[in-house]
Amino acid sequence: MINISEVLETNRMVEQENLDVRTITMGISLLDCADSDLNTTCEKIYTKITTVAKNLVATGEQISREIGIPIVHKRISITPIAMVGSACCHTPGDYVQIAKTLDKAALEVGVNFLGGYSAIVSKGMTKSDELLIRSIPKAMACTERICSSVNVGSTKTGINMDAVRLMGDIIKETSMETKDTDSLGCAKLVVLCNAPDDNPFMAGAFHGVSEADAIINVGVSGPGVVKYALEQMDLQVGRELDKNGKPKLANFELLCETIKKTAFKITRVGQLVAQEASRRLNVPFGIIDLSLAPTPAIGDSVADILKCIGVEHPGAPGTTAALALLNDQVKKGGVMASSYVGGLSGAFIPVSEDQGMIDAVEAGALTIEKLEAMTCVCSVGLDMIAIPGDTPATTISGIIADESAIGMINQKTTAVRIIPTVGKSVGDTVEYGGLLGHAPIMPVNTFSSQRFVDRCGRIPAPIHSFKN
Repeated sequence: MINISEVLETNRMVEQENLDVRTITMGISLLDCADSDLNTTCEKIYTKITTVAKNLVATGEQISREIGIPIVHKRISITPIAMVGSACCHTPGDYVQIAKTLDKAALEVGVNFLGGYSAIVSKGMTKSDELLIRSIPKAMACTERICSSVNVGSTKTGINMDAVRLMGDIIKETSMETKDTDSLGCAKLVVLCNAPDDNPFMAGAFHGVSEADAIINVGVSGPGVVKYALEQMDLQVGRELDKNGKPKLANFELLCETIKKTAFKITRVGQLVAQEASRRLNVPFGIIDLSLAPTPAIGDSVADILKCIGVEHPGAPGTTAALALLNDQVKKGGVMASSYVGGLSGAFIPVSEDQGMIDAVEAGALTIEKLEAMTCVCSVGLDMIAIPGDTPATTISGIIADESAIGMINQKTTAVRIIPTVGKSVGDTVEYGGLLGHAPIMPVNTFSSQRFVDRCGRIPAPIHSFKN
């Protein structure tokens, strides 16, 4: 059993090392809100969200005060809206009306974000799916708290290249619709492959059809805690000298053990928060997502962990191996601390949200191509990357296709959250504030992929997908 003494042991982590529970996310099924009348559907959606989640924020704040652990965000994920609105939405504008209803409900219950303005189109698009996708630019422009995601591929089905091509256009349109806020709408839109049903992290969160009517998922964080543990490890080992008279370095066995033990402690905190939230809200506990999610705060960086492991900057040779090691040990430590680990779980490498990643880009060490290689072994993919506003839609589609292929072949979740910032070019910086941080505009390969992405149809599933 988890007890409060375990949490009290983490006080130093909270005070000095930026430990936090990144989010309590309540998943809510809206399947019973579907109706052939749009206004009725919106009324049902608003009523259900504001009823089921009415105590979510207050409960999260109460738990945070009682155990002394910051809970940064309270969020809601919902059934992909393309499913809920299929009977009543006949134009993209109809879906925008639902988006406004969702935003109103999110404001009423006080959550930071609501995810699930989504479509699952990994094998094909229904008319409803396409209408929702085409509504995304307007929906992101007229709402504040709504996040959108589109799953365009999976290991089981392959990659829907029609959807990939369309999403290049949609991201560009979203960028234009929100140009007055440095194309902020694109920061709330992600394109996924192998999207999980129980992810508590935005912008890719939605409540899968395999889930219960309502569920509590918790996302923990703590890159600063891991960094501190590695620094202490090196200090202790470095008190001895090697045969050349230099301070010894911890070997990989000790390095891995240190990360595992730290991940265990972090996950136990999340487990306690999840159990308490579940009990007080009378909503079943779903999963712990034990991802290391950075923030722009100094000392809260996954990039800094990679530097502790030994690379001068993320992007240097050895970075991908270091990230693979980190991701795997986090998962190994976390699964011993909770019986229900899910979501994404591992290490996030967003650029704008991680000061160490920003420093690496500005130093010339980190490129989009190297980030793509790193996504083969991390939790998600190309995340919060600002690129020149004049980048062609077909180039964006090519980037999505590459990242989806990594996910499809490697049987893992990958994602693209990329921001073509209107009016900005390489050398400029875009500022979003809060958890979204700021980002230097990164150069993009200027050779064309138009002929590739303009082909219609679907890239077939890989041979190892046949497991029935």
